Amino acid sequence: MAAMSGGVDSSVAAAILTERGYEVVGSMLRFWPDDKPTGAFDLCCSPDAAYDARRIADGLDVPFYLLDFRDTFQEIVIDPFVPTYEAGSTPNPCVWCNRHIKFGAFVARAQALGCEFMATGHFVRRVDGAHGPELHRGLDDDKDQTYFLWALPRGILKYLLFPLGDLTKAQVRAMAAERSMRTAQKKSSSGLCFVPTTVKAYLDEATKAKPGPIVDASDGHAVVGEHRGVVYYTIGQKKGLGLYKSHLERYVIDLMAETNEVVVGTREMCRWRGLEANRRNFLTDDEHVPSRVEAQVRYRQKPEPATLTLLDGDAFRLEFDDPQFAVAKGQSAVIYAGDRLLGGGVITARSA
Repeated sequence: MAAMSGGVDSSVAAAILTERGYEVVGSMLRFWPDDKPTGAFDLCCSPDAAYDARRIADGLDVPFYLLDFRDTFQEIVIDPFVPTYEAGSTPNPCVWCNRHIKFGAFVARAQALGCEFMATGHFVRRVDGAHGPELHRGLDDDKDQTYFLWALPRGILKYLLFPLGDLTKAQVRAMAAERSMRTAQKKSSSGLCFVPTTVKAYLDEATKAKPGPIVDASDGHAVVGEHRGVVYYTIGQKKGLGLYKSHLERYVIDLMAETNEVVVGTREMCRWRGLEANRRNFLTDDEHVPSRVEAQVRYRQKPEPATLTLLDGDAFRLEFDDPQFAVAKGQSAVIYAGDRLLGGGVITARSA
């Protein structure tokens, strides 16, 4: 079964598989509600995207199914989004959508339909390693999507195919144009599919944020400004803080939801050498995970050398060789060995 989003990547992935002789079944997950907000789900997971996906499937002469996952998407992705911000953390909803829906539930549905594999248009490589299937970064560093796949259930890796893993985005668009695909020049989706415009505007409607003090940790927690609501700020933020002129060179270093405070400090105070994370998920057995790894705490960040220590339960600790900027609770700490994705967890604490 080929996951088809109505974009150029999944269109070419499905075409590659048909040309390789696979018997392909195209499918798309429906997330948008009947009362879809204006602007939400416009670039991906939209009725228009479903129309494009169906037309591509028709052109490839493969069957196409639209699968209803609205309730699951609401529960897994949308419902926890605002409460996570209100708790002073920064959510990473795409990780859980991938784990539970776009891959987890999709693989189960593909198997129920008698399909041997599930394929997507992600820029990821599946490699058969000594201890089973592995996920590696895609050839195109600028489009690599392994950061959002660390939480995949390990057991489904053997069912996954990634036809675009050894291609660049430019090559994919060229292949779509050669095949006269309607999606060849379609704009790539970005951001969160269920957010109509900006996260700020979404939070404006979904929360009752209260103003409160901005305090400076480098100045005895003196009050140096007023915030609009903890939910509107992110770790590492410098612009738009409205601080007193004497405190302009400050960054957000903590969000204290319980006291309704935004804490700022110097740039050096916004760097952490250590972190702890929970919800640990490795794509190999624990004994095969090295203590020396590379890890990243933000998408688009270059993985940095670190020492990994497994803790009780589902937790782990990372100690970086060099302090990392803007480590945010709620975000993902993703672990690599070279190009290989080992797994990751959700950041719960930072230490200098």
